[in-house]
Amino acid sequence: MNIEALLSERYIVLNLESASKHEVIEAMLSLVAEHEHVTDHEKLIEDVWKREKEMSTGIGKNIGLPHAKTGAVARPVLAMATIRQEIDFDSIDSQPVSLVFLLATPETMLAEHLKLLGRLTRIAGRDEVRQKIVQALTASEVLELFREEEKDLPQI
Repeated sequence: MNIEALLSERYIVLNLESASKHEVIEAMLSLVAEHEHVTDHEKLIEDVWKREKEMSTGIGKNIGLPHAKTGAVARPVLAMATIRQEIDFDSIDSQPVSLVFLLATPETMLAEHLKLLGRLTRIAGRDEVRQKIVQALTASEVLELFREEEKDLPQI
């Protein structure tokens, strides 16, 4: 399992127009509402917001990473969006966000959850990769970028 395998064009939105952190997270949750691995969309919404209330998932370097370990998914679910106009995300570095990933994994997959969070952070945290993602014109470009970045990394 790797990022490129979890992410599909259907769950990538480029240049999302949102005015707030709340709108972005809601848009991401709506995007995965019909995902084949989402078994309880209402619980997913509840669990993502519960996690967000504990501590902001604005992880720095212009990245938002709302996530949850939840019984609402049967397998890991990943979505991604670039934001047309950077937004305040209560980030740890106080910088606005232009790239958002939504990750939900089953409660029983704690190790995989942490590994996926780490991999997303490592790859997208690199300035040149993040810029390529934000400047991508198509979802397939984003997938190809992750494929290239992960080609020499071990499977999660």
